[in-house]
Amino acid sequence: MTYCLAINVNEGLVLCSDSRTNAGTDNVSVYSKTHSFVWPGQRFFALLSAGNLATTQAVVKKLNGDIAATMTPNLLTVASMQEAADYLGMISSQVQKLHSTRDTGATNFEATFILAGQIAGQSTEMFMVYPQGNYIHESSQHPFLQIGEIKYGKPILDRVIKRDVALAPAARCALVSMNSTVRSNLTVGPPIDLLIYERNSLTAGRRIYFNEDDPFARQLAERWNEGLMMALQSLPRFDWESDDKISCESNRVVNFPSGS
Repeated sequence: MTYCLAINVNEGLVLCSDSRTNAGTDNVSVYSKTHSFVWPGQRFFALLSAGNLATTQAVVKKLNGDIAATMTPNLLTVASMQEAADYLGMISSQVQKLHSTRDTGATNFEATFILAGQIAGQSTEMFMVYPQGNYIHESSQHPFLQIGEIKYGKPILDRVIKRDVALAPAARCALVSMNSTVRSNLTVGPPIDLLIYERNSLTAGRRIYFNEDDPFARQLAERWNEGLMMALQSLPRFDWESDDKISCESNRVVNFPSGS
């Protein structure tokens, strides 16, 4: 399984992905699911991938090949992020169709992508591109997108991530979201890939890899766990609770007659 997320705040973009790929419980490999395409001062694209590994690798290879061959369109010639999403969706659909015609079994070649980036003179944007080639934009109320095993890491994003959240706290929130998923799903795991892009910088951004024993990642997880316990202890008390002792009446056990 996979977990990838992308956050779009006023200060820039945060992208985070795990690196574990499972082809059965006894066949676990590590592949990067974050890919970037950068022309300094001109445009920046980042791609997160989830789904069939053969499809995602073929799509990334095609994106790079079109640039090298100066094919039109390619990521260097598209005029907008939306046009880039259209182009990505077209390639993904073509690759899936090609794999399906060669397959004699019932293999699922579907893949889902998050495309995020900025073209000079335009705003940062991001899109989730579905296997069928269509796509959606993130909402203004919840400026983040997720693919893969999304349920464990979503609650903190719902509560914390807004447009006005600063870039560094948004990145820490992404890591907590990832940590929650890793703890709850064994098919999602390190190394964790974090990419932080500052709006209008049009550079490769700051990319950080966190291994399983990384001191910063471990400290972040420990602090989050401690904070949750402190928050639990500070929650309002029930009206029948006291600082000393719960009354005997509150602890009374009622035994119902048999057959009632």
